[in-house]
Amino acid sequence: MPSTSTKVGHGLAKALGIKLNYRDPLGYESDPVTRGESTLSAGTIDTYSYTEEEPSSAEWIVEQLPSLQDLGHYFYSLFPFLQWIGRYNLQWFVGDLVAGITVGAVVVPQGMAYAELAELPVEYGLYSSFMGVLIYWFFATSKDITIGPVAVLSMLVGNIILSVQAKHPEFTGPEIAQALSIVAGGIVTFLGLTRLGFIVDFIPLPAICAYMTGSAINIAAGQVKTLLGQTAGFSTRAATYMVIINTLKYLPTCQLDAAMGLTALAMLYIIRSACNYGARKQPHRAKVYFFISTLRTVFVILFYTMISAAVNLHRKDNPAFKILGSVPRGFTHAGVPVMSSDLVKSLVSQLPATIIVMLIEHISISKSFGRVNNYTINPSQEFVAIGISNLLGPFLGAYPATGSFSRTAIKSKAGVRSPLAGLITAIVVLLAIYALTAVFFYIPSAPLSGVIIHAVGDLITSPNTVYQFWRVSPLDVIIFFIGVIVIVFSTIEDGIYCVISVSAAVMLFRIAKARGRFLGQVRIHSVVGDHVLNPDGKYGSLGSTNTGAGAGAGAATAATTTSSTTTPEESEHKSRTIFLPLNRMDGSNPEIELEQPHPGIFIYRFSEGFNYPNANHYTDYLVDTIFKQTRRTNPNSFGRPGDRPWNNPGPRRGKVEEDRSHLPILRAVILDFASVNNVDTTAIQNLIDIRNQLDLYASPERVQWHFAHINNRWTKRALAAAGFGYPTPTSDDGFHRWKPIYSVAEIGGSASAAAHAEIVNHERELKLKQNVDPEAGLKMPEPETHGVEHAMSNSSGGSSNDVPADKLDGALTHSRPYRGGRKVTVHGVNRPFFHIDLTSALQSAVANAAELAVDPETQK
Repeated sequence: MPSTSTKVGHGLAKALGIKLNYRDPLGYESDPVTRGESTLSAGTIDTYSYTEEEPSSAEWIVEQLPSLQDLGHYFYSLFPFLQWIGRYNLQWFVGDLVAGITVGAVVVPQGMAYAELAELPVEYGLYSSFMGVLIYWFFATSKDITIGPVAVLSMLVGNIILSVQAKHPEFTGPEIAQALSIVAGGIVTFLGLTRLGFIVDFIPLPAICAYMTGSAINIAAGQVKTLLGQTAGFSTRAATYMVIINTLKYLPTCQLDAAMGLTALAMLYIIRSACNYGARKQPHRAKVYFFISTLRTVFVILFYTMISAAVNLHRKDNPAFKILGSVPRGFTHAGVPVMSSDLVKSLVSQLPATIIVMLIEHISISKSFGRVNNYTINPSQEFVAIGISNLLGPFLGAYPATGSFSRTAIKSKAGVRSPLAGLITAIVVLLAIYALTAVFFYIPSAPLSGVIIHAVGDLITSPNTVYQFWRVSPLDVIIFFIGVIVIVFSTIEDGIYCVISVSAAVMLFRIAKARGRFLGQVRIHSVVGDHVLNPDGKYGSLGSTNTGAGAGAGAATAATTTSSTTTPEESEHKSRTIFLPLNRMDGSNPEIELEQPHPGIFIYRFSEGFNYPNANHYTDYLVDTIFKQTRRTNPNSFGRPGDRPWNNPGPRRGKVEEDRSHLPILRAVILDFASVNNVDTTAIQNLIDIRNQLDLYASPERVQWHFAHINNRWTKRALAAAGFGYPTPTSDDGFHRWKPIYSVAEIGGSASAAAHAEIVNHERELKLKQNVDPEAGLKMPEPETHGVEHAMSNSSGGSSNDVPADKLDGALTHSRPYRGGRKVTVHGVNRPFFHIDLTSALQSAVANAAELAVDPETQK
């Protein structure tokens, strides 16, 4: 008896005019098996007892709501260090200590150099370096990444500071940088807490490489002026090509700084090349050469600082070349950042580029090193780490920071063991802030520019990588060069937006223009060496098909003939049917002839999902091909010329209509949904429209629609709501006679997986007792075997190594209870046209096409 809620629901549906049996006008749901005089008898229903239930809206809501366990796991996952801190040990500490000190020695000079790139005093680079490594390890899922000031983000921050100051000169550079850090950090933290880290997956690798390469060229070009000490007043923030032109134009204005900068840059490359050469020649000392190479930046800065101190010791007011000057000791700029509404409004247009740079560089680096070192990062949790670092950093004077490629590589190669190495780096930076500020006074600016140029040089994509892009996808190379060219001739921000937009457009175009494939069938054998691999794992002879050079191909080959000693049943047993695209776009051997599945039956495979962007493109191609390869069921459907539609006016006057009598009548369409994860209303309505269109074309018959490889319950529900999944009824006499064909599995019987495993186990034990060669002997029953005795009788006539049947009783005692197990359908009997694979779908379509062919009522 219906429940009260059901009655209320039906009452509301009736009042609102909602048809609950929409797409099921004949009540098939209430009698899913016997409607239409199916050949599945009522007595068989008890055996094939599984009826598939559709998911409900309430079930969907429950699936979306987190459980208490999910909530607990969520809060626990916000602090990943809790998973490993309790097992921290001395060996890990030694590795973290070495890596932390090494990175700390590198980050101090780099941080000061990048601060100048951001149009900020150098101490702000030290503050950002300290806060990044201090906070990150609490939330880190990567042991290698190092958060701090980086070249590209610093360049972007510098551009934003100049842009905002042009409109609001009342704000200082540090105030703008700190406000930008807090706002961007808050947004990134929100994205991380809501677990939206997957959004970075929408930015492809060519776009990231283009952005990194273009930005590196932009930064390097802008630093040449300081490297050479040019006194000309051109801007290094202009478009890259203009900066390069002006740098060459004003070469005569170079000062003594050029000697410091060029030799420092050359020394950096010489030390690295020498260490790489030494590591190749003396692999046993590779670790020593690595640390020498890593500390080359520290060595170069100290060396030129000593030269600068010696030259400028008594001329602080008029140095021979540009130096950093006074650097305040400690956190003198700590405090609450300025967050006025005018300042925040002026930053809104700059936030997208800042957030994109902050995320894609960090995530791409952390993913790369995670794969190299065999661990997986959580992008959403990395968002939290970046966001909180940038939220709290400005309170000590930091500006926007993210993951650094060069320092991460150094940290990884130095043998870091856990994220706690960041704490060691923070201590090193803290010592520099309080103890080394007097030394910083004499650091020359030209070598710092050399350090920046040397660091960003590693970000430029190598020609070999671009060539690999070309080998994989030529279109990706075009995207790459578009991004680089836009950055060189415009700005980094425009380049970022351009490559992302172009990549999104290409993705949408590929989805919208996805084309399915019509499939044909071919029977194949599996060949190992020059032997056919039988289903039971034994080797057999391919007979007359196994001749010539192709016998040893070791691959699946099409079999068109069989051995003279092989019966048709044995040949069928040793081969299987596969389905390949008829247009051969998959690269399969064109010499193999594909067969049409059956006259009037079409197998169509979707390639990239089935949703509103590509639904029309898919189905237009489907319908167009069907019209070309079939004929109307009733050739006299257009009795007079005026009955014809405008888009099919027929032959010209005096001409005879094309004879299409040799073409088959459309019987069925099989859709392969293996690549379809979900469908939407547009896609389903599209299927309904072409079903109606093809039914008119095949009238008075109805085209049967079969579906294979549906891997989503909600997709089944959507198709069933549109009337798919069972035979299409006619408006006059309901269903024609049809044959339901189901895929059936056995539960607890002798052919089940459990019984088979038990038989194998007992056979192995028995062979060990009998000292029988385990590679010979019993043959396991095939999946269709319906009894243990039958399996044993088939195997008793084997080789001389077979175990006699009279010795099997004890070994197979435990397998006898499985005999006569219940068989059930894999898919529900209420959806007979939803099939587990293409083979069963084709069998059902062919069987029902044969039924229609012999039904006299359908041949009128």
